[in-house]
Amino acid sequence: MWRLKVGEGSGPWLRSTNGFLGRTAWEFDAGTGTPEERAEVERVWREFADGRFRRRESADLLMRLQYAKQNNQGKHHHRRLPPVKKLEEKDKVTEEIVLASLRRALDQFSSLQSDDGCWPGDFSGIMFIMPGLLFALYVTRSLDAVVTPEHRREICRYIYNHQNGDGGWGTLILGSSSMFGTCSNYITLRFLGEELDANVALTQGRGWILSHGGATLVPQWGKIWLSILGVYDWSGNNPIFPELWLVPQFLPFHPGKFWCLCRMVYLPMAYLYGKKFVGPITPTILALREEIYDMPYHKIDWGQTRNTCAKEDLVCPRTMLQVWTSLYKCVEPVLSNWPINKLREKALNNLMEHIHYEDDNTQYLCICAVNKALNMVCCWAEDPNSDAFKRHLARIPDFLWLSEDGMKAQVYDGVQSWETSFIIQAICATDLVSEYGQTLKRANEFMKKSQVLWNHPGDESYSHRHRSKGSWTLSSADNGWTVSATTAEALKALLLLSKISSNLVGDPIEIERVHDAVDCLLSFVNKDGTFSTYECKRTSAWIEILNPCESFPNMIVDHPYPECTSSVLQALMLFKELHSSYRTKEIETCIKNATKFIESTQGEDGSWLGTWGVCFTYGAFFSVKALVGAGRTYENSCSIRKACHFILSKQLITGGWGESHVSNEAKVYVNIEGDRAHAVNTSWAMLTLIYAGQIERDPTPLHRASKELINMQMDT
Repeated sequence: MWRLKVGEGSGPWLRSTNGFLGRTAWEFDAGTGTPEERAEVERVWREFADGRFRRRESADLLMRLQYAKQNNQGKHHHRRLPPVKKLEEKDKVTEEIVLASLRRALDQFSSLQSDDGCWPGDFSGIMFIMPGLLFALYVTRSLDAVVTPEHRREICRYIYNHQNGDGGWGTLILGSSSMFGTCSNYITLRFLGEELDANVALTQGRGWILSHGGATLVPQWGKIWLSILGVYDWSGNNPIFPELWLVPQFLPFHPGKFWCLCRMVYLPMAYLYGKKFVGPITPTILALREEIYDMPYHKIDWGQTRNTCAKEDLVCPRTMLQVWTSLYKCVEPVLSNWPINKLREKALNNLMEHIHYEDDNTQYLCICAVNKALNMVCCWAEDPNSDAFKRHLARIPDFLWLSEDGMKAQVYDGVQSWETSFIIQAICATDLVSEYGQTLKRANEFMKKSQVLWNHPGDESYSHRHRSKGSWTLSSADNGWTVSATTAEALKALLLLSKISSNLVGDPIEIERVHDAVDCLLSFVNKDGTFSTYECKRTSAWIEILNPCESFPNMIVDHPYPECTSSVLQALMLFKELHSSYRTKEIETCIKNATKFIESTQGEDGSWLGTWGVCFTYGAFFSVKALVGAGRTYENSCSIRKACHFILSKQLITGGWGESHVSNEAKVYVNIEGDRAHAVNTSWAMLTLIYAGQIERDPTPLHRASKELINMQMDT
C-alpha cells in the first residue's frame, strides 16, 4: 500500500535547512495494509472513477484513511458528540448546535495534523505539471529510476480519470479540453508505456488532437516542451533570446524586472532555446511524430507554425507590437553565427549561473514544479553526471501527491505554511482553544521552525532576489521563496498564539524574529503603498503587451493585489496593537496607503476581483476584513455598504453561496452550475458579513447561511 511520509528525508542527494520539516512524500510498500484497508482503498478509487464527471476534484481520501487509523487514539477520538442532524426550515440554530458542529470540525482537523505540526494536502489541478516532470525524466533517461510500476499505474489512473468526455484533456482539471492539456497528457501516457492498440481512451485523445488541427497548434509552452522532446522543431518557436539577460538592468524589459514566476520559467527556457537542446530520439519519439500531426512530419512548414495556437488555448491573442517572428528572421541568424555567437555563449553561461543559484537556494525544489523540470533538463544538458542533476532527481517525490483520483503533480511542494497559518487562526477565533492545546502547540512549533532566517547569499540585485530573512514561504522553509501574504498570515497566527498561555500552546515566537517578519513585510511595499506577491512590482504594467505566452495573461509583472495587500495590512495592525513602539510611523503610513488601495480597487457593484481564490467572494472576504480592521464600518464607509449589498445579492435561495471558478475567467460573478451552495464560498461570505456588522443590522441572512453550512457537514 501507499503511505504518506511527512517530515522525513535521507540520502546523499537530499539536504534541508530545517530537518525536512513539512516535506511530504508518498512511498509504496507492498507488504503493508490489511485486506480490509486494501479493500477500502479499492473502493474509493472505484467510486471516484464511477463519478468522475459529477465531481472532478478529489478529497484526499487516501490521506484521510491513513490518518484515521494513525491518529485514532487522539484526545477527542472517544468524545461523544450529538450525531449530525440535518436542520429543517422550522429549526433554530442554537448555540449548542453550533458548538457541536464546530467541535466535530475541529476534531477532524486535529486528526489530520501531521506529527511535525503541519497539515499536508493536495495542491494540484493543473494538467501540464505532471507531464513536464515526466518529460524532464524522459529526456534525461531517468524515467525508470524515479517512476516505478506502482507510480505508472497511479499516474495513468489520474490522467484517465481527468480525460474529458470529448476525448481531450484540459489545462485544468475543471477546464474544457485544450491542445496543451491534450498533447501533454497523451504524450505522457505514451511515455508510460500505453499503446494505441485497443486503447479506446488513448485513441480518443489522439482523435481530439487531430480533429482540432494537430500539435502545431499547441501554445508556446507546449511548443517548447515538444521541441525539447524532439517531436517539434525548434525553428517553429518564436525566439527566447538568452542575450536578453545581458542587457542593462535599468531597462524595463530586463528579465530581472519580470514577475518571479515568469522570470524563473523563462530562464531555463532561454537556455534550452539557445542550446536548441533535443532529447534522445527513441522509437516512441519517432512514433509520436506520426501520431500527433495531421500531415507527415517532414512536410510541416515550421516557419508557419510559430504564431499558430488552437482557439481553445488562446487567451492572450498576439498584437502588432509583438515582433517575435521578425526578430526570429532578422536577429536570430546574426546571434547564432560567428563571431556574434560568442555573445550567446556568454549569455548561456550567465543563465546557468542563475539556474544553479535558484537550485542551490531552494534545495532543488525551485519556485515551482514548472521551472524545476526545466532546470533539471538544463543541469543534465550541462553535465549528465553532475551532483546538481542528482539532487534534482531526489526532490521529484516532493511534488507527487496521491489521492483517490490517482497520482498527480503539485504546483509547489505543498502549501503547508499557508494552510497551517489559517488553521491556527481559525482555532484561535473560537472559544475552544483550551480543548485543542496540543494541536496548537504542534502547529506553533511548526510555524516557528518554518520561518526563513536568512537572506539569500551574494548580491541580491545581481540574482534578482528579494529579501527573505523573516519570511515564510507558501510551503516549506526549504523552498526559500518568500511570499508577502504567507508571511503576513503566518505572523498573524503566531501573534495570536502569543496572546495565549504558553502552558497551553508553547512558547511564543521570539520578539527579534517578529521584528524580522515585520521588516520583511515592510520591504514588500510598492512605491504606491500596495503589495504584490513575491517581490515588489519592478516594471510598468505596459510591459504586459510583450507577453509571449498565449495562454496566461498578466504574467510578466508582479501586479499588486487586494488579497496580498489585505493580509499584510491585517498583520501589521495586529503587530501594532501588541508592539506599538517598533517602526510605528512607517506601519501607520503603510496601513493608510494599503487601505486607500483596497478601496480604490472596488468595483461599482461593490465587488473586488479576487485572483488567488474563487473569486469575488474571496476578494470581498479579504478586502472587507482589512477595511474593518483599519476602522471602516457600515456606517462610515461607502465601500463596506456596497460590499455588503453585493454579497447579499449573491445569496442563494438555500441560504448559502456558491461561486464558480468560471468567475476567474469571465471576470463576472458566476454561480456553480445548478445554483448549488459551496461550503467555502458560504464561509467566506458569512465572515465578510460578520466583519461588516450584519449581525447587528439584520441577522436573518446569516442565520439562513449558518443552517445551510451546518447541513453541509458530513458524518465524518
